[in-house]
Amino acid sequence: MKHWTPQQVAEAAGARLIAVPAGGDGPDRITIDSREVGTGALFVGLPGTSVHGGAFAVAARTAGAWGVLTTPQFAEAVDPGAGAVLSAEDPLAALQRLARAWRRELGATVIGVTGSTGKTSTKDLLLALLAGERATVASRANFNTEIGVPLSILSAPTGTEILVLEMAMRGLGQIAELAAVAEPDVGVIVSVGPVHLELLGSVEAIAAAKAELIAALPAGGTAVIPAGEPLLEPHRRPGLRTVTFGAGGDVRFEREDGARVVIDAAGERIELEVPFMQAHLRTDLLAAVAAARAAGVTPRGRVGLVLTAGRGESVAVAGGVTVIDGCYNANPMSMRAALTDLAVTARRTGATRRVAVLGDMLELGPGAASYHRELGGLAAAAGVDVLVTVGPLAAQIAERFEGETRSYRDAAQAAAAVGGLVARGDLVLVKGSLGVGLRRVCDALGVGSPA
Repeated sequence: MKHWTPQQVAEAAGARLIAVPAGGDGPDRITIDSREVGTGALFVGLPGTSVHGGAFAVAARTAGAWGVLTTPQFAEAVDPGAGAVLSAEDPLAALQRLARAWRRELGATVIGVTGSTGKTSTKDLLLALLAGERATVASRANFNTEIGVPLSILSAPTGTEILVLEMAMRGLGQIAELAAVAEPDVGVIVSVGPVHLELLGSVEAIAAAKAELIAALPAGGTAVIPAGEPLLEPHRRPGLRTVTFGAGGDVRFEREDGARVVIDAAGERIELEVPFMQAHLRTDLLAAVAAARAAGVTPRGRVGLVLTAGRGESVAVAGGVTVIDGCYNANPMSMRAALTDLAVTARRTGATRRVAVLGDMLELGPGAASYHRELGGLAAAAGVDVLVTVGPLAAQIAERFEGETRSYRDAAQAAAAVGGLVARGDLVLVKGSLGVGLRRVCDALGVGSPA
């Protein structure tokens, strides 16, 4: 964006240009965090839960920001000096308009990825499949919201050919809002399941919310959906190319031979070498292959997957213990997949014991207790030797588990105790909703520290 003039930036954002910087160039990056401000940065002051980001606009200019964009109240208090000052009644809407304009300037193929589970790993897989073939930028960490998506777009440099954007959903209309900013060419719905039931009320409503991505695709665009998913059938659209993945789908496995897999992609044979055995990641791989082909790339060879932290990566820690780090989030579908992975990995590695540290699954509505109790049977079927529950909802998992159980009221209590529960040779799964804070348990086990 550096080649844009300040007037172009203001026009794209729908903002009023109060002061023009010296030099006439545009910003080279956008940030909403005043601590990240430096030369060349446009600081966007957004309203927050406890303080308005615009309150830091003066400090941002003092720190050498290229300019600031915030509400008139804060913008007009900034001494422009040699920097730009932009004013907008709704700075978030201005940020989104700016991102949409930059997306159009790039002319990149945009792949939007959503799903009840698997959207982050599918995004990570797409980056692995595409990066060696095209100049690709993908959402980082949890930049998948009405703020994160525009920031992800704005982080893409000139010359970006493919943008892979993860899109999160907690209610009706949210995917539509993100898609209006990103204008995706390819839409991937990885899965539909019981997530955010407290807000949406039914799995059918969840499917409708996810399907806003299909509705947003342009004529001639490509929708990638799970094969045999009846909840998405009402949302198919004429004028789109719909590609299904999974057993019986357009993109499916022809053969799986350990790390080497052969995929039948609508009659095209694709051979890949993958560094993972988890069944759910292999399903996500099919979705990623379908999306990559829709973007004009046919993957080949080794897939160098790097998973986003907290999404199921196996980490060897001190003391001969291996941790499956799934602490970022959880729902009934992802918990089932994680327990299956625990069992498969334990058999493959010869783990001495299988330990499952499972936290509350949040926002499941009236059926929350039933979903948690069901996990007890799944943990038993997965051969879990020691079950550790964290939180009041997770405590109900133990009702259908007959093995050794420890229950803790919160993550702090569990983190203080877990080190004394594990021993050399153990394989430990840590998984729960983000609000439970199981990162503390992973930290206590040494995830992120040298083994």
